[in-house]
Amino acid sequence: MIPAPWRFESPILHPSILKPQPDTPTPSPPSTPKGPPMPPLLIDTHCHLNHPPLNTNPAAVLQRAQAQGVTRVITPAYDRASWLPILDLARNPGIFPALGLHPWVADQCPTPQELQDALAQAIATASQRVVAIGEIGLDTKIENADLPQQMAVLKAQLALAADLDLPVILHCRGAFHDLVAAVKAHGGRLRGVVHAWTRGPELVQAFYPTGLLFGLGGAVTRPNAKQARRAAKVLPLSRIVLETDAPSIGLQGVRPEETEPRHVADVAAALAAIKEEDLATVAAATTRNAEELFGPSLSGKTRPDGIR
Repeated sequence: MIPAPWRFESPILHPSILKPQPDTPTPSPPSTPKGPPMPPLLIDTHCHLNHPPLNTNPAAVLQRAQAQGVTRVITPAYDRASWLPILDLARNPGIFPALGLHPWVADQCPTPQELQDALAQAIATASQRVVAIGEIGLDTKIENADLPQQMAVLKAQLALAADLDLPVILHCRGAFHDLVAAVKAHGGRLRGVVHAWTRGPELVQAFYPTGLLFGLGGAVTRPNAKQARRAAKVLPLSRIVLETDAPSIGLQGVRPEETEPRHVADVAAALAAIKEEDLATVAAATTRNAEELFGPSLSGKTRPDGIR
């Protein structure tokens, strides 16, 4: 029997929190665009839309993102309490949920088996398709880090991802080779992304044989983030997806709390400059990578104006 706090039930969710706020005018139906061409389609593969200040008015956040071509946002979980709010957000077009338990709160897990059971139940009963298990991983940089506990929690979630054929969204600081070993233990059955990649080409080589993708974000916009920019230079576009990790990580000239999904456009522009590629090529490749990784529910989505 799963303890009550870990037993996932499917309540009747409250009305969409994306309903425009009282002081926000209801947007008019989109019209045929005129003037400059629309920006290329982009996907923010890692944004905590359920965290403040983004959760104050997600509708406005998404409207600003769409204006920059960012039509899809993946919102990963942090702890057990975030699962339902994220699933609620994901009832709205363009938002896709990932569920899991972050290593920072690994001590909240009663047992790995109970976590696995609760997570499997949440995924099976969710009215929205869960596109990944995440955010999960290892972190030895936090105070009083309990790596054995983190590893037990990680292994339970990796095993579930392999069983359900779901990708994983991985967080890692300070335990990179442990994470590589945990992924390799599944013999190629796992796919996913190491998010917020800021390390150099040397660690890229360690992760590369796993087949995992690399999530590049605000770091590549900073001229002094030399390791991240070196990694971005050597990584093939086929192994890159874009993200903001808003509101946790900023960009050059943009503070973390000001970061939104729309800033994926700045990440794409910075990556294009680093790789000496045109923006359209970078956008097309990274969007295709995200669609292929996270599945059919991401592909087939269109802009609000119907343009793919």
